[in-house]
Amino acid sequence: MRLKNVAAMTMALALLSGCSVIERLVYKIDINQGNFVEQKSIDTLHVGMTKEQVRFVLGTPMLIEQSDPNTWYYVYYHKPGHNKPVQKNLIATFNDQNKLMTLTGDYPISDSFATPLEQ
Repeated sequence: MRLKNVAAMTMALALLSGCSVIERLVYKIDINQGNFVEQKSIDTLHVGMTKEQVRFVLGTPMLIEQSDPNTWYYVYYHKPGHNKPVQKNLIATFNDQNKLMTLTGDYPISDSFATPLEQ
């Protein structure tokens, strides 16, 4: 009787541990959502650019809050198959004259960003 219990327990553990192995064999697609922003696009941005110029370079933002239309959110979410998801954010802030003032988020900002474009 004791041998049957040990054998049954061993088989149950073997079957349950196999679930994680079988799950890795099943194909899972990569999921991409939001605004894919390339670093070279961010490097072309400068203080003082208009909203239209920023939209031309980065595309339409994922979110513009109604209560604060001068803050644009670019959000990119990537879930590669069985790996952990990655989310990258870029926040562009404009002044009341619709000129770009700051960029914050998960992307490095170039040194030339602080230099306004010549008109």
